[in-house]
Amino acid sequence: MNTLHPMPASAEGLAALLSDAPADVLFLADPRVVVTPGPRMLERMAQALRDTGAGWVYSDAVGHPRIDCRPGSVRDTFDFGPVVALSVPLAREAGGEPGLRWGALYDLRLRLSERAPVVRVPEPLYAAGPLETRPSGEAQFDYVDPRNRDYQVEMERVATGHLGRIGALLPPRFEPVPPCEETFPVTASVVIPVKNRERTILDAVGSALSQQAPFPFNVLVVDNHSTDGTTEMLRGVRDPRLVPVVPDRRDLGIGGCWDEAVFHPRCGRYAVQLDSDDLYAHEGVLARIVAELESGPFAMVVASYTMVDFSLTEIPPGLVDHREWTRENGRNNALRVNGLGAPRAFDTAVLRRVGFPNVSYGEDYAVALRLSRDYEVGRIYESVYLCRRWEGNTDSALPLETRNRYDAYKDWLRTVEIAARKRLLGARS
Repeated sequence: MNTLHPMPASAEGLAALLSDAPADVLFLADPRVVVTPGPRMLERMAQALRDTGAGWVYSDAVGHPRIDCRPGSVRDTFDFGPVVALSVPLAREAGGEPGLRWGALYDLRLRLSERAPVVRVPEPLYAAGPLETRPSGEAQFDYVDPRNRDYQVEMERVATGHLGRIGALLPPRFEPVPPCEETFPVTASVVIPVKNRERTILDAVGSALSQQAPFPFNVLVVDNHSTDGTTEMLRGVRDPRLVPVVPDRRDLGIGGCWDEAVFHPRCGRYAVQLDSDDLYAHEGVLARIVAELESGPFAMVVASYTMVDFSLTEIPPGLVDHREWTRENGRNNALRVNGLGAPRAFDTAVLRRVGFPNVSYGEDYAVALRLSRDYEVGRIYESVYLCRRWEGNTDSALPLETRNRYDAYKDWLRTVEIAARKRLLGARS
């Protein structure tokens, strides 16, 4: 029967729908969204389901293309749209975790993906009003909002179960950080990639140079061929600890700029992030981060930050501490979320063996996933960083095409990482 049923959130609601389903295909729709079906919407989705043997089918909408679901599309925020079709026999076979309040469909989707394809129909089968009207730069922080904590814990449990079933769940056992055999000119380097940030670069540099630490440090500013006043402003800073770096190449993203700093002969034993429009929260941040790196020892440390506006006034959600990253399950749960916190700091010798991908989005996420596969990641849960949200942020209000490209890239990173972890665990068994 070609009927749209409201998407259930709970395990109880989903079980009732599957039990009562009179046909082999179940169509679900988000009751919060007004959907205008196109010609043969349900027929096309059912056809795709049966022809491919899929367990789950979704489609594009008018004016809203989506991306293909990969093995690494394990985040609970994947955009399937407000209409999906399920294989009833496969859904019944897959079962589900009882007692879920919010994550029943997420759980079912992952379980179905273990048995059958998740298929996108690249056709605009319907029109729908937007569910999310906030800018991308605001909506992306929902998962760290303390008000959503119970929801996030449940989603983590669902994702962890999936990783365990597919053989990609890493236990809390870590490789020791290799002894450093290199020599470095200073203990730490603050790394600031920058391009066209004349409004903020001196604030960032001043914040870095004002750090009080019981060890020598410098500030590597990688100026990616700025065309505004940024370069001239940097030339006006008279401090020998400032190391301006201008790459020879003109095709570098943020990741490529990080590599320019990390492999620079003046890079320190540890490399510590500071974005060109952000600030450290106080003068003791660098010392705090280095102490944490050395206490593990850790290959990487991720700290916490406070969201502020351009004038440094705190804005929601305030403190972002990424407490979902626990020692026991942080590197597994990292596959469910799209970000890992800031500032990030690295053991330079270890980082040089991995390197950054030459992209301007997800470069930090890629490195964190790779390092966490082998090494323990240290955490600082108090705020040490002021993260400015303003119109100049690269992710403040992304168009759909860009959001899709970014999400597809991170899904690809997760796909690779899941495959690598399965191979690693298979080799150990």
